[in-house]
Amino acid sequence: MRFPAFFILLALTVLALAPTAAAQNVEPIGEAGKWQAYSFLEEGKKVCYMSAAPEKSEGDYKVRGPVHALVTHRPALGSRDVVSLIAGYPLKPDADVVVTIDRKQKFALFADKETAWAPDDKTDRALVQAMVKGGTMVVEGVSSRGTKTRDTYSLTGFGKMYQAIGKACGVKG
Repeated sequence: MRFPAFFILLALTVLALAPTAAAQNVEPIGEAGKWQAYSFLEEGKKVCYMSAAPEKSEGDYKVRGPVHALVTHRPALGSRDVVSLIAGYPLKPDADVVVTIDRKQKFALFADKETAWAPDDKTDRALVQAMVKGGTMVVEGVSSRGTKTRDTYSLTGFGKMYQAIGKACGVKG
C-alpha cells in the first residue's frame, strides 16, 4: 500500500492550503481505486477531504511539483464539495483550467497561484456529481510561462471515498 508516503505528501499539501496553521492530526479514512480520504481538526472543527494524483501527466515541462485533485468538506463553515486542483506549477492567472469528465461534461475553473478552483458552490457541486458518475477526468491548464499541461485522473473509487468523507464529516449528499 502506498498510503504512508502519499499520506505525508497530502498532509503537507492540505496544511499548506488550510486557512490556518491549526490543522493537526491528519487521519486516514480509507482508500478506493486511486482516491484516498482523510480527516483532521482545524481550530477544533473536523475537516474531511479526498485526493488523488493523476494517472497520466502530459506537457512540455522540465520541472513540476506534486499534482493532485482534492474535494474538501468543512461542515463547521457550511462548506462542502470544494474542488481544488493543484497543478504543480504557477498557473496563468487569466486562463481557465478546463476539466472534462468522460469527454462530454466540461467545467471552467479559475487559477489562483498553483491551484484551480470552481467559481461558485453550484459549479463545485455539479463537478463533484459528474465525478461521482464519471470514469475519467481530464484537467487542462496553462502555466504562467505558457506551458500547456493535460492530467488524466481515474475516477474509479471516487464515489466510495466521497461517501466516506461525507459520513466522516456528517455531510449528506
